Amino acid sequence: MFTGLIETVGKALRLERSGSAGRLAVATDMPQDDIRPGDSIAVNGVCLTVVAQGRDALTFDVSPETLERTTLGALSAGAPVNLERAMRLSDRFGGHIVAGHVDCVATIADRSETSGNIVFTFRLPPHATRYLVEKGSVAIDGISLTVNTVDRESFTVNIIPHTAARTTLALKRSGDLVNIETDILGKYVESLLSGKQEGKGGLTLELLAKNGFV
Repeated sequence: MFTGLIETVGKALRLERSGSAGRLAVATDMPQDDIRPGDSIAVNGVCLTVVAQGRDALTFDVSPETLERTTLGALSAGAPVNLERAMRLSDRFGGHIVAGHVDCVATIADRSETSGNIVFTFRLPPHATRYLVEKGSVAIDGISLTVNTVDRESFTVNIIPHTAARTTLALKRSGDLVNIETDILGKYVESLLSGKQEGKGGLTLELLAKNGFV
């Protein structure tokens, strides 16, 4: 599990394809003595497992599912990537719960600047916006951010100078693609209320009235 607070920006070295899977090497200034094979690290918001270490570099296996559903498959050599190690139980929880499981890829529809802040508008599928709420949380390329506004097919966020300076967002332009992970709590609430897991009808007005709530 992650918090969406980016530790450092690394650099993609190479993505070697092997059939529909791949192996990604990333240069990083993360302390190598504190990382072991098997550790989880979020790369642009995608939870990957360290499989090898070299001098100032980490290597990850990337599954076909990940390459198909995220932007990692389009990484070119030299591309900057946001990096965050999995949180410890003793860490401060400064962002929000980020699983590292990308829901969809969004397109930057607009970028504007005001008073040193960057305002992005992202366009994404309607099935994903249902889990976004105004002033709620969203992870964009692994960065925990607050939703400013949301409609059926898009949402906006405001990027303060500190976040822009410490992540890849300052480099993003209209038309670029980003990984989106919506708030996992909303998905769990929807699943529980719908009764999908038990094959029941879920929460309805009829059920509420029957039990005296309305």
